[in-house]
Amino acid sequence: MSPPASTAPKPAVSAASGGFVSTFRALWPYLWPQDRKDLQIRVLLAFVLLVIGRVILVGVPFSFKYATDALSAELAKTGSIGVSWLIAAPLALTAIYGLMRVGSAGFIQMRDAVFAPVFMHAVRKLAHQTFAHLHHLSLRFHLERKTGALTRVLERGRSGIEDMVRLGLNQLVPVIVELTLMIIVLLWTFDWRYVLLLLTMVTLYMGFTIKATEWRINIRRNMNDSDTDANGKAIDSLLNFETVKYFSAERRETARYDVAMAKYEKNSVRAYQSLAVLNFGQALIFSIALTIAMWMCVDGIRSGRNTIGDFVLINALLIQLYTPLNFMGTVYREIKQATLNIEEMFALLGRDPEILDRPGAPALKVDAGEVRFEDVHFAYVPERKILKGISFTVPPGKTVAIVGPSGAGKSTISRLLFRFYEPNAGRVLIDGQDIAGVTQASLRASIGMVPQDTVLFNDTIGYNIAYGRDGASDEDVRAAAAMAQIDRFIASLPDGYNTQVGERGLKLSGGEKQRVAIARTLLKAPPVLVLDEATSALDSFTEREIQDALDKVSVGRTTLVIAHRLSTVVNADEIIVLDKGVIAERGSHDMLLVQNGIYAALWNRQREVAVAEETLKRAAAAEEPSVRITLTK
Repeated sequence: MSPPASTAPKPAVSAASGGFVSTFRALWPYLWPQDRKDLQIRVLLAFVLLVIGRVILVGVPFSFKYATDALSAELAKTGSIGVSWLIAAPLALTAIYGLMRVGSAGFIQMRDAVFAPVFMHAVRKLAHQTFAHLHHLSLRFHLERKTGALTRVLERGRSGIEDMVRLGLNQLVPVIVELTLMIIVLLWTFDWRYVLLLLTMVTLYMGFTIKATEWRINIRRNMNDSDTDANGKAIDSLLNFETVKYFSAERRETARYDVAMAKYEKNSVRAYQSLAVLNFGQALIFSIALTIAMWMCVDGIRSGRNTIGDFVLINALLIQLYTPLNFMGTVYREIKQATLNIEEMFALLGRDPEILDRPGAPALKVDAGEVRFEDVHFAYVPERKILKGISFTVPPGKTVAIVGPSGAGKSTISRLLFRFYEPNAGRVLIDGQDIAGVTQASLRASIGMVPQDTVLFNDTIGYNIAYGRDGASDEDVRAAAAMAQIDRFIASLPDGYNTQVGERGLKLSGGEKQRVAIARTLLKAPPVLVLDEATSALDSFTEREIQDALDKVSVGRTTLVIAHRLSTVVNADEIIVLDKGVIAERGSHDMLLVQNGIYAALWNRQREVAVAEETLKRAAAAEEPSVRITLTK
C-alpha cells in the first residue's frame, strides 16, 4: 500500500525585508501560538513580572528622596541631627534599598524562567518548519546551494530568534517600560518640562547611538577581516614550515605576517577610537540633560516647588536610566544582526518548491510496474536542451539499459522518473498513470535507487540498512543484508550491525557501501528499480561481485539501468543508446554489435582499455625488481 500524500508546510512568514518591526511581526505568531494557551498565559505573566520588577526598580530612588526629606525636616526642626537618628536613618535606608533591589532582581529572574519555554518553543517550531521545508524544496535548489550554507542559515536563524527575544526581553522592553514609568513619575512629582527634557535626551541619545554604531560596524568589520587575514597567513606559514625552510624564507614570511598585523593594528586603533567617540558622545548628551534637570530642580527648591529630596530623586532616576541606555549600541547592533539572520530563515521558508503535488492528487497504484516515457523533452536551462523527444517503455519485470557518452542525458532520465524535475514536454507514466498527477511520496515509495556514489548517514550499518523502510525489524534488516551478500562482512566486525560507518560512510570501502545501498533498497522492496551507474566507481573484481548481487535484486522487478560500463548491461532485455539527447540506437547487445554503430564503437573502445589494463597488470606482476636500495651507516 502506498503511503499517504504529504504536503509541504506552508510558512506563515514573509521573505520581504522590512527591518526589526516586520521581522518581529512575522515572529509573533510563534511567540503567541494560537494552539498553546499555556504559552500565551506565560507571555502575559512574564510581562506582568517585568512591569512589577521595573516598578520596584523605579521606586528605589524614592527611598533616597524620603530619607533626604526626613533628614532635612529633622535638621530644620531641631537645628541639629541626633546620633540615634543618624544611625537609624542610614540603616532604614539601606534595608529598604536592599529589599527593593532583591525584589526587583527576583521578579526579573522569575520573568526569565516563566518566558523561557515560550521563546524556546518558538525556536524549535521555526527550526522544525524550516528543516521540513528544506526537504520539500527542489533538487535544483539544493544543487545550486552549498549544504553548509543552508545549515548555517538554519543555525543562525535559531540563534537570531534567541538573541532577538533575549535582548528584547532583557534590554529593549525593560528600557521602554522604565521610560514609561519615569514619565509618569516625573509628571506626578515634577512637571511636564522634565518629561520633555527626558524625551529629548533619549531621542538624541538613541539617534547618536544608532548613527555611531552604524559607523562603527564597518570599522569593526575591517578590523575582523584584517585579524582573519593575519591569522590565516600565520597558520598557512606554520603549516608549510618545511617549505619555508627549504627556501630560507623565514624573513619573507615574517615580513608578510607583519604587513597583515600592521593592517590589524591600524583598524584596531580606529575601532578603539570610534568606541571612545561613541562613549564620549553618549556621556555628553546624558550629562547635559542631567545637569539641566538638576538645575531645574534647584530652581524649584528655591521657589518652594521642590524639596531637597526631589533633587536627590531626579539625580538617582536619571543615573539609574543611564546604565541600560549605555548598552543600547550593543543591543542595536546585535538585534540588527539577529534580524538579518531571521530574515534569511524566513526567506528560505518563503521560497516555493519547484515541484508540488496537484490539489487532491491520488497515490500511485503499482500493479505490473510498467515504466513509459512518451516524447519527453527536457532542459535544465533553455539554452541547452538535454532530452529531445525521448520515448521508450520498460515492460513489467524486464530490464532496460540506458547507455551513451557523457552528457547524453542518461542520469536526467532517472531524475525525471523520480520527479525531481518536470519534463518541458511529454509524459512519464507508471502503469499508465502520469507521475505528474500522483503524490510525490507514493511515487518515490514505489521506486528503488542504487546510485553510483552511495552516501551513508554517519550512524551504524544497521541504521543505514533500516533506512530503506521505516519501522523495519532487526530480522528484516538481517534478511536484506543476506540477500545483498554483506551479512558475512558485518558478522566479521567487532560491533556487527552497530558498527559506525563514519561521515558519508568513509569507514567502508566502495564495494561495501554499494552492498549497504543494495540491502537498503531490498528492504524497501520497490516494484521499480533504478540502477544509476551503480558499479562505475568500482574496480573490476568488486564490480563483478556487486553485479552478481544486482542481477539477483533485479529478478522480478521492472529495472532501469543507467550504465557507463557496457559490460554490466550485456544481459539487459533492451539497450537504448542515447546521443545528444535523442535515441540513436536500441536493441539487444548482440543486435547492436551487428549494427556496428555508436554502441559497437563504445564496446570496442572499452574492450581495448580493459585488455590494455589486464596486460599492464600481468606485466607488473611478472616483472622482477631490477634496482635495490640499501641503507647503510
